[in-house]
Amino acid sequence: MEVQDQMILIDKPIGWTSFDVVNKLRNKLKIKKIGHAGTLDPLATGLLILCTGKMTKRIDEFQAQEKEYTGKFIIGQSTPSHDLETEVNEPNDISAVTDGQIQTAAKKFIGVLQQIPPLYSAIKVDGKRAYKLARQGSDLELKPREVTVKEFEITKIEKPEVHFRIVCSKGTYIRSLARDFGKELGVGAYLTGLCRTRIGEFKLIDALTIDQINPILPE
Repeated sequence: MEVQDQMILIDKPIGWTSFDVVNKLRNKLKIKKIGHAGTLDPLATGLLILCTGKMTKRIDEFQAQEKEYTGKFIIGQSTPSHDLETEVNEPNDISAVTDGQIQTAAKKFIGVLQQIPPLYSAIKVDGKRAYKLARQGSDLELKPREVTVKEFEITKIEKPEVHFRIVCSKGTYIRSLARDFGKELGVGAYLTGLCRTRIGEFKLIDALTIDQINPILPE
């Protein structure tokens, strides 16, 4: 497999950080210049674009492209990190929440939004990562950022699970959408599954898993 000056599409497994994937291929390929175009949280899966050699010059271009995700929320509960990284709070009664209300709530998050990133994120505050400060109990206040949600489709409702498909701009936090979606419903929500299926024209269906790529890399 020719790997110098290439773009490699990887299907990131759950539990791996984006840097875990980069380091795995760096060590396997014995190549110094390699990076990824857009972080995925450890609990998320899906498309990760890796660039090697001269192709790393295009990382910013790939990062700026539109993203598509599928996943699911749990409504009626919340967590400090808005996903499964932190402990789930006591449940709220969701018996009065209708399918129609869920569909209506999703529509309210289509368009240009001022979104507050999650405290448990890699954003730097005074030179320190927000998630490290959050874990230390610091009372952080992150500033909202402008993001665009082009599509927010509810694909299946099996309360408390709500399955979705989202098309959005660079910088959109799906965990923040979970938080805000739960607030709109008045019962809370958190993200319990996320898969990135597309970055611009590049699709997850064309990506290689770590298991698939190992046999074709040099020892």
